[in-house]
Amino acid sequence: MSAESSGAPLTIGVDLGTQSVRVVLLEDDGTEAGSGSAPLSSLRSDDVRHEQAPEFWWNAFGDAARGAMEGIGDREISGLAICSTSGTILLADEGGQPLTTAIMYNDGRASDEAKRAQEAGEEVWESLGYRISGSYALPRLIWLLENGYGDGASRMMHQADFIASRLAGEPVATDWSHALKTGYDLINDRWPEQVMERLGVPAELLPQAVRPGTRIGEVGKSAADHTGIPAGTPIHAGMTDSCAAQIAAGALEEGRWNSVLGTTLALKGVTRELLKDPSGAVYCHRHPDEGWLPGGASSTGAGIISEIFPDADLDALNEKAERRGPSSAVVYPLASKGERFPFAEPEAEGFWIGEPEDEVDRFRAVLEGVAFVERLCFAHLEGLGASVTGPVSATGGGAKSRLWSQIRADVLGVPVTVPVSTEGSVGMAILARAGEGSVAEAASRMSQTRWEFEPNGSDGKMAENFGRLASAFVERGYISEDLARRARIS
Repeated sequence: MSAESSGAPLTIGVDLGTQSVRVVLLEDDGTEAGSGSAPLSSLRSDDVRHEQAPEFWWNAFGDAARGAMEGIGDREISGLAICSTSGTILLADEGGQPLTTAIMYNDGRASDEAKRAQEAGEEVWESLGYRISGSYALPRLIWLLENGYGDGASRMMHQADFIASRLAGEPVATDWSHALKTGYDLINDRWPEQVMERLGVPAELLPQAVRPGTRIGEVGKSAADHTGIPAGTPIHAGMTDSCAAQIAAGALEEGRWNSVLGTTLALKGVTRELLKDPSGAVYCHRHPDEGWLPGGASSTGAGIISEIFPDADLDALNEKAERRGPSSAVVYPLASKGERFPFAEPEAEGFWIGEPEDEVDRFRAVLEGVAFVERLCFAHLEGLGASVTGPVSATGGGAKSRLWSQIRADVLGVPVTVPVSTEGSVGMAILARAGEGSVAEAASRMSQTRWEFEPNGSDGKMAENFGRLASAFVERGYISEDLARRARIS
């Protein structure tokens, strides 16, 4: 699809996901000028192992890019940037040709390697405020090397690196966002070589890591023929998909947060100083401008709606719940066992306090319950030293409900905005526009707002409901009395 031309250069954003590739072209004000997408498929996907073929990415990217470029004519393209799933890697030869399939972000084969990686670099990881887990790329790299896949390998590549290198016609630098889960030391801006040596990871396999937005190459003629993107178009280092969504949401200034209410609830914000969370619930990316991008993910979220109301007319429930007011019952809306944020408790289970009057009352209780957990998350972040003054950019499927967004504004006590788009591709087009300049400034100009919700103040019933849930958490040992007190709705 295309929009009327303003004559100004366009930027391209690319989002390499698990099921599809999306490419978008943006005007300087954030208006979409063109877009394209193509599906991705897995070579293997079972309970533990998840693999894709890098060549599939390249072919799908070519289809998506050509679709986005249709109708653009001879418009100038000032740059592009790419985001991808965090923790997805492969090994390549000297020319950037893949030697392995890609081990995906959700692959679980390297749990033992994760334990060894944590022990080998514990001092470094502690300084960065996180722990190496099986979801990180570093354990997967160790697994590849120890299982005979390193022969002839010259470069470890993240998902975005592979496409950027194929565009440039040669291997290019990675960015420090994708490199975080491969063990990059964000404080000292280098790979921890001694740790890597202990783990048997050759230093020459690790690419140079640069600031997101840095120019790392340009599109070559062969890639231009494959994608329709003009030869010579600058390629800028990208970021992971979650950081790209944060850029698209415009949440890049201290005090602002992007709250993604999808199947689960994830928060990402901005702080001047690195946040260190003893519970391990929060870890930080580095801000492309300055400071840090802390984030954490709860196990609660909008996924519980389909569990409790599988066949319901949700639009009708929203309308009725809006007229009803606060629920007569309280729920901790956890769909499956285990919580990660605002507290880490693998045995936590959802529960109800009181019995809802009917389906509408039950629905309203779930909306409130998620908002209550969200408030506790922000109180936890504030306790670590983060500014949570708002506003909060609400994204994900849950943000489609105006009622839920208003409830969240009332419970959080800060404005809640719903942006037009938080697609990773949009965030990368914004990053490409910023280049080596201020990403926050570019986002403030290009991120567009769909809705705004001001807090109306929480009535006594809502505050009472929150207090009942917080007290239940304290009784179960999930949170401290201090956190419950600080999070209290007045």
